[in-house]
Amino acid sequence: MHAPDVNAFLRHHIRTVPDWPAPGVQFRDITPLLQNPQVFHVLIDAFVHRYMSRDMRPDVVAGLDARGFILGAVIAYQLKVGFVPIRKKGKLPFTTVEETYELEYGSATVELHADAVKPGDKVLLVDDLIATGGTMMAGKNLLEKLGAQVMEGAAIVDLPELGGSKRLTDAGLPLFTLVDFSGH
Repeated sequence: MHAPDVNAFLRHHIRTVPDWPAPGVQFRDITPLLQNPQVFHVLIDAFVHRYMSRDMRPDVVAGLDARGFILGAVIAYQLKVGFVPIRKKGKLPFTTVEETYELEYGSATVELHADAVKPGDKVLLVDDLIATGGTMMAGKNLLEKLGAQVMEGAAIVDLPELGGSKRLTDAGLPLFTLVDFSGH
């Protein structure tokens, strides 16, 4: 499959749930991508093929809580590199660094083990979806606190109308997404 075919194929398998979790929200549910083995394989291959080349290969993959764990761990396994989880506050047992970010109503904090990456590591940061960009920005900041270089942020879905992808690229983070839901 060529890239446009892959994007259309994946888009076809993303379920839109209207009015969830609140009225007016069009929730983009990626679980159908994971349930079908063929679709899951195409999804993971789309990421892996991008990051196999020497100039794009990360030293480690970091996944954002929680769906970024699913994708990131499998991508890391396929690339034969390590995986580190960026968790919601209070979930990691060892010494952590933390980053708090703003949500629409309130704030949230994510944490990373202090020894998760080394200074100079090239890190691929993975999540399922980019909406406002807050979680991915917090993950980027955490990794950079430890001296890592976040080479790219990767996600299945971009919701550009919510401003996250612009915010992230304006902050110097290159992005790679497979499906764009602008204006839909």
